[in-house]
Amino acid sequence: MAHELNRPDPAFAVRRNVNLETDEIWQARVDLAACLRTAARHGLEEGICNHFSAVVPGHPDLFLVNRLGYAFEEASASNLLICDFDGNVLSGDGEPEATAFYIHARLHRMSPRVGAAFHTHMPNATALSMLEGEPLVWAGQTALKFYGRTVVDEDYNGLALDEREGDRIAAVLGDNDILFMKNHGVMVCAANIAEAWDDLYYLERAAEVQLKAMSTGRPLLPVKPEVAAAAARQMRDGDPESARLHLESIKRVLDRKDPDYKL
Repeated sequence: MAHELNRPDPAFAVRRNVNLETDEIWQARVDLAACLRTAARHGLEEGICNHFSAVVPGHPDLFLVNRLGYAFEEASASNLLICDFDGNVLSGDGEPEATAFYIHARLHRMSPRVGAAFHTHMPNATALSMLEGEPLVWAGQTALKFYGRTVVDEDYNGLALDEREGDRIAAVLGDNDILFMKNHGVMVCAANIAEAWDDLYYLERAAEVQLKAMSTGRPLLPVKPEVAAAAARQMRDGDPESARLHLESIKRVLDRKDPDYKL
């Protein structure tokens, strides 16, 4: 289901006097590769069709993204691409998948607050996107991490193979962090890679336990709105540091079990 990006522009461009090999950029490559590898270990990807992106440190008009044809478990720091918003590849061997470009380039261009955007068809959250009504019912503590932060795209419109669809998705996201895309999947957006990973992981966990509870056939017991809002504030207060520690944790695990993600 992956699609090549067919554009009249050159596939590779050189931006003069721009250093894309700084230590900070390399660290972003390592962090994003770690998230892709770990997402694969948790079964959060779908073949070669899902994509993670992050704004290149020091270059708000460029973004890192995984390359067309590579599964998440194949991602490494060096095989990620750096692209501009016109579809040119400035660093890396290969090209972005078409829907990855049209979704992520437009999202980062239209929403500069989004430092990282992770799009997956992860099974439990995607299952909730296939149901009528609101995906999360705020019945579990983990779900409360996302209380007041989600929005639903009710209008599935086929594959994102042009800028108009990317713009539409970005407009629906608005100021929210989590986009449930009906009949499709989810988009998790955050200020940085660590927070995007943290939200992606816990969103799938929240969806999983909700579906298990629903499978009993018994009514779910939502948390009172005022309690849900208070718990959400408590979680958000500690989220940035918790996310940083979570990312460091997955990198330590990969250092032991799958160290070539850093190459």
